[in-house]
Amino acid sequence: MIEAVFLMGGLGLIVGVGLAAASKIFYVYVDPLIVEVDEVLPGANCGGCGMPGCSANAEAIVAGKAAPNSCVAAGPEVAEAIAAILGVSIEAKEPDIARPGCTYGVQDADIKYLYDGLGDCRAAALLNGGMKVCQIGCLGLGTCAKACPFDAISMGPDGLPVVDEEKCTGCGTCERVCPKHIITLSSVTRRIIREYTTDDCTTPCQRACPAGIDICEYIRQIQLKDYHRAVQVIKERNPFPTIIGRICPRPCEDQCRRQLIDEPVAINFLKRFVADYEKEKGERSQPYKAPETGKKVAVIGGGVEGLSTAFFSARLGHDITVFEATSQLGGILRSAIATYRLPHEILDWDIEGIADMGVTLQTGQSLGEEFTVNSLLQDGYNAVFLALGGWDSRLLRGAARKLETPVPGTVLLMDIMRAANASTDNDKINCGRHTVIAGGGQLAITAAHRCREMGAERVTILFREASDAVELDSGMDDLKSKGIHVLFKTGVNRLYGDKDSLTALQYVDLDSRELSTAPADMLVIASGRIPELIFVRPPEEETEDGAESSPAEDAATTTLWEGFYANKHPECSEQLGLLAQGDVMSDYSGAIKAIGAGRRAAATVHRVMYGIELSHPENVLKSSSLIQNVTEIENVRQVPRSIMPLADSRELSAHQEIEKGFSEAMAQTESSRCLQCGLICYERTAIGDIGHA
Repeated sequence: MIEAVFLMGGLGLIVGVGLAAASKIFYVYVDPLIVEVDEVLPGANCGGCGMPGCSANAEAIVAGKAAPNSCVAAGPEVAEAIAAILGVSIEAKEPDIARPGCTYGVQDADIKYLYDGLGDCRAAALLNGGMKVCQIGCLGLGTCAKACPFDAISMGPDGLPVVDEEKCTGCGTCERVCPKHIITLSSVTRRIIREYTTDDCTTPCQRACPAGIDICEYIRQIQLKDYHRAVQVIKERNPFPTIIGRICPRPCEDQCRRQLIDEPVAINFLKRFVADYEKEKGERSQPYKAPETGKKVAVIGGGVEGLSTAFFSARLGHDITVFEATSQLGGILRSAIATYRLPHEILDWDIEGIADMGVTLQTGQSLGEEFTVNSLLQDGYNAVFLALGGWDSRLLRGAARKLETPVPGTVLLMDIMRAANASTDNDKINCGRHTVIAGGGQLAITAAHRCREMGAERVTILFREASDAVELDSGMDDLKSKGIHVLFKTGVNRLYGDKDSLTALQYVDLDSRELSTAPADMLVIASGRIPELIFVRPPEEETEDGAESSPAEDAATTTLWEGFYANKHPECSEQLGLLAQGDVMSDYSGAIKAIGAGRRAAATVHRVMYGIELSHPENVLKSSSLIQNVTEIENVRQVPRSIMPLADSRELSAHQEIEKGFSEAMAQTESSRCLQCGLICYERTAIGDIGHA
């Protein structure tokens, strides 16, 4: 009996020691924060967050890979509780809604591929690429509907997914399982900050529009006589429909597929028709706007680009103020276009629409006089965007002979040359110790000598071109001996300053993409335009106890700032630095291009404030992108284009517009000519019933 007791006790001791050792060896640490967050989550394990369960989502939230409100099965109170656990604040979030991007179903296709035995789009996509004529179009097998955890998607009679917006939680499951990327999450923010890609079903006219307006959709709304909705569609990408409907050079019509049959659709005249309809009714049709973010952005310049940046930034939920130096907004649209082409009341109507979006407009406020970049940042603005225009804007303001330095320490090359020839010391420019000249060819060498004469100890000239592409009268050794240094294949990438002074700049080697920083007291720009720049405070730094100071505290205590350029046009997305090929050197050739630049600027400011990567996606759509298209059209009857009625001499003498605009009947007739194209599909009209190609 005693032996048995000792035996059992010994075994127990051995097992205990073994378990203790195993617990040390195989011990898995569980972060108490993860446990706390996991307990707050509902435990539905629905997968709507994109994770394999609530525990995995809790780990992702604590690791910063998922947001506190990433659980789509929970309400806002859960997100607030998680934010409190993590010690962060949470902003109102606009809903993400799944949005199909294909308009012609498989049933409408002339050529169909039947995948016997396959019931999943992903499997069909692996079979010869899953192509049913269109490489992007929907495969129609309903994988998105089957995968949706909330039964928010069904397949319509045309074989395309239909989204129930009331049930859709924006979880993104459908987006993840669709092999063709035709169903994606959509929101105001997503639509503003993204560029079109080769995965999108875009039309020739849409690709040609500098603003990227969904032209087919607004013409379809005109066909349905929903004119207010048509205006909304236009304003998704263009806040000046009434203006652009009168002055646009219409590159979209040059690419209209209708011209393969007869003549392009009068796209711009249709835009004018619905914009005029809105104005005549006096009821504004505004696009959707994201919830307020509490972030403040200052836009300097009340021309087309500045006002467009303000409009799109306001739609992103930010508090926007536009500062304009003159007494009136509109830039050269107000001064350079005849009133019989663009009456001022039309200009004012569209500008009032931007104010109606929640933008504060201040005139008679000149940068460098009433305020500075630094003072705005000190006043609590999270970002400052410059849209000052070109040399013509200075002529417009009567400031051609006046030295202006809107960007601290930055002047135009023409100002340096004029100051060098000035007769009095009052007209001279203090170049500081270190001067950098960006571009200018041989004239930059002359300007460098002038800067040395005006006090600069060292002048550095940055040429984007290679050495053999720039003809210089002086040799490098001779220039260096005179304190002038020349760098080729180099561009200005970023500016750094303190208070109202420039202190340094970052430049980039255009071949190696290597970044370097050098001291600079003055930057001389060779173009006739101060580039569009964004100014922010440097990124937040952790304090000694590991805590981060708030943006408001930073703005009140620091005087440092940095400036950089907005995302470039997709055509120039591979180019680095200021004054790159494709950058605007003097002013935009068309207002519609300035609108597109304004949207990209608003998107860049938004990304910077939220720490989102600035680069374009690899498959961003360019003119050189290889995409499907058609070169001929079948079974479409010829219909003549509607002609815009013109004013006679008596009406012109009464100060009426030269173009009178479409009547409703004309607009209906012209909109019916639209083929409602997709990537390669279009409406047929010459056969008995209207079918689809």
